Amino acid sequence: MFQRGRSQGGRQLNTTALYLVTVLIWGSSWLAIRYQIGIVAPEISLIYRFALATVLLVLWCAVRGISLRFRLRDHPYLALLGLCLFSMNYLLFYQAAFNLATGLLAVIFSTMTVMNIINSTVLLGRKTEKQTILGACLGLTGMALVFWPQIQQTGTMTFAAVVISVIATYLASIGNILSARNQMHGLPVVSANTIGMAYGTCFLLIYSLWSGAPFAFDTAGSYIGSLAFLALFASAIAFGCYLTLVGRIGPEKAAYATVLFPIVALSLSTWVENFQWQGRAIAGVILVLGGNVIVLLGQTHFTALIRLLRR
Repeated sequence: MFQRGRSQGGRQLNTTALYLVTVLIWGSSWLAIRYQIGIVAPEISLIYRFALATVLLVLWCAVRGISLRFRLRDHPYLALLGLCLFSMNYLLFYQAAFNLATGLLAVIFSTMTVMNIINSTVLLGRKTEKQTILGACLGLTGMALVFWPQIQQTGTMTFAAVVISVIATYLASIGNILSARNQMHGLPVVSANTIGMAYGTCFLLIYSLWSGAPFAFDTAGSYIGSLAFLALFASAIAFGCYLTLVGRIGPEKAAYATVLFPIVALSLSTWVENFQWQGRAIAGVILVLGGNVIVLLGQTHFTALIRLLRR
């Protein structure tokens, strides 16, 4: 019994570590992406990013002796994973970013928590816990408060850009569900990600050839450094951590990490760019963090907390 309890405690610690790594890396990637914008077309930068990430994962699998062989019937799901999570969603987000303020884009992306709740219920038959729904609502409200000044600047924003960003978010949500489905059928996360990124890179290449985007490359240290960070940490490592969470705690809980990404980015912006915090933003962060605690609480602990508050 003692050994079992220790094993469960270790698993919980491992889950927490995966969650923190995902939030910190992807929260930091917002700054890295800024250095990718310049003389290289977004779709070409995405090709470089996921092609490099694929190579790194293939090398890792070779060193660790991890098989990359899948059954033929698994490949359509891996191709869809590459389409939804490693290519088209990013392309659409980059397109929307030209016409939408970063704050509104972050709020729309955070709605993936709600999308994952719905999709996991409808497509996977998972039962969503009440505290997950409550935490998601608190998180989205907090995000709206944090970015309210940018959300109000809707004069130059187009309806088409909002629709595109919503579609991109939904594609990412479907990618989450596909990863959960793959893990339920015994497909390892690292192997599936490697093949999925390879498919995603191919889709990006096909799109770039069709659109006629020039295959330029920026030799500036900032571009190369940010590309290396995005390929190694934000793609190879962070996607592995996040999709492992999807399989372990469910898409609906794992997606709450998307609410925390902009908070980490703003914290870094405070240090790097002297971002000024106001009362509304602080209140929003408190709601986001409170929602995070509620989402990650188990049903037993959540019920105990409610009983304690009612006393």
